[in-house]
Amino acid sequence: MSDLPGVVVTGVSGRMGQMLVREILAHDGMRLVGALERAGHDWVGRDLGQCMGGVELGVVVEDDPLEVFARAQAVIDFTAPAATVAFSELAAQARAVHVIGTTGLSDDDIAAIDRAARHAVIVRAGNMSLGVNLLTQVTKQVAAALDEDWDIEIIEAHHHHKVDAPSGTALMLGEAAAEGRGVALDDVSDRGRDGITGARKRGDIGFHAVRGGDIVGEHEVLFAAAGERIAIKHIASDRALFARGALKAALWGQDKGPGAYDMLDVLGLKAT
Repeated sequence: MSDLPGVVVTGVSGRMGQMLVREILAHDGMRLVGALERAGHDWVGRDLGQCMGGVELGVVVEDDPLEVFARAQAVIDFTAPAATVAFSELAAQARAVHVIGTTGLSDDDIAAIDRAARHAVIVRAGNMSLGVNLLTQVTKQVAAALDEDWDIEIIEAHHHHKVDAPSGTALMLGEAAAEGRGVALDDVSDRGRDGITGARKRGDIGFHAVRGGDIVGEHEVLFAAAGERIAIKHIASDRALFARGALKAALWGQDKGPGAYDMLDVLGLKAT
């Protein structure tokens, strides 16, 4: 067992953190070597298994990332932007693969993460699922094939606890559509509409966010022209699929050189 990659989960008390722990414990190709929470959290210093309402796991929840990362070959991180940026530097120091599923990252955050990737493997993705990454590729291809007579709208839906909008996946799809058209997303992004907004601007890529109940994640890319529409949609019904994708990324990165990667790299979908 000791020769299997050791994995640390950050933000371990959260829903995704606990899902990652369960998936790691069930996986025969890795082992859980650390669990991290913010200083002052009531799980710190306690056995993780008991905190999660089960039997002892022999893994104590800690609040010192430098110490925890030092014994890891991979860090899986679905937390918050500021924490993720700090973790990227520390994981790089430890030469651990850093898998990032955190959303809401700013351009400055991403630049800082990319700097850390000069020294270690970082896999960052707005969505870890195979289906969404296929949807991203298809979106890029369709956008490249259609001119601006076709309006592009991206509609996403998530549970009512989600704090950022548009979702990281919606932005990933928007980037793919913009790349397909050969434009910068920042130049054509239209984030929702309210009131007398005027006619839709030709060439814009629109975003709309729905929040309600326990929706895991739904993303639709709509291409609409006069007399016809193309709609491509992905529905996630089980949050575990994101955790499994993150585990796949953690294993994939073990023999890779330093750099910034995404799930298209992991899944072998990157265009050549």
